[in-house]
Amino acid sequence: MADEDERASGRGFSKVPQVTLAFWIIKILATTLGETGGDAVSMQLNLGYAVASLVFLAFFVATVIAQVRSRRFHPLAYWACVVATTTVGTTTSDFMDRSLGLGYVRASALLLAGVVLVLAVWRRTTGTIAVDHITSRRNEAFYWLAILVSNTLGTALGDFTADDLGAGFEGGALIFSALIAVVALVHLTKRAPEAILFWAAYVLTRPLGATLGDTLTKPIREGGLNLDRIAASLAIAAAMAAAAWATERRQARLRPRAQPDRSA
Repeated sequence: MADEDERASGRGFSKVPQVTLAFWIIKILATTLGETGGDAVSMQLNLGYAVASLVFLAFFVATVIAQVRSRRFHPLAYWACVVATTTVGTTTSDFMDRSLGLGYVRASALLLAGVVLVLAVWRRTTGTIAVDHITSRRNEAFYWLAILVSNTLGTALGDFTADDLGAGFEGGALIFSALIAVVALVHLTKRAPEAILFWAAYVLTRPLGATLGDTLTKPIREGGLNLDRIAASLAIAAAMAAAAWATERRQARLRPRAQPDRSA
């Protein structure tokens, strides 16, 4: 029998999408949009990291409320919430790294500890770390908190790799692409819990998106293409919306009767 928390949040309907290749493509687009959009507000509009973080935090709260109140999965609400976490993650990471003077290494270490802590508390509280079958509000709260912290970590890791390690934006994108390929290989060999691999990939796709976003919009002298941040963000948002719409249309025709519960 479903518990009261589960019944209150949607009668057992999962409120997150199936984890497929399309999911990861849209996720990378969302994280790239988070980088370009976050920089557009904090830098191009000259609001600064602190104010931009507050703006995107308000956006995040609004999207989370819409997501939590929905009774089942809605692509628009879900992916808007993901984009919100990436923009908040971008400006928050920049605030920690630069405004607070923590630097990429210390900020990354703190955020990595934060991700591990959230997942550990989640598992201890609910007995599982859900991946693609979120039905209770308690799991949903942990799910979005883990996403928020992991996307903030991803921004710091991307900046650390590009700047402190000297890999540059394109080199950073190649490094994180290779690490994601390793996670995919482990997934195929089934040598690690699916939930752990999911969150590893989730963390790694954020710096991949961050480095791709910087490649598009940073000045040419810094290794970027110097595209307008607002224009690039609108183009990425359009591509993301089209991909999400096409994926949902396809999955609506092929949707199974029940989604498997994948947990660690």
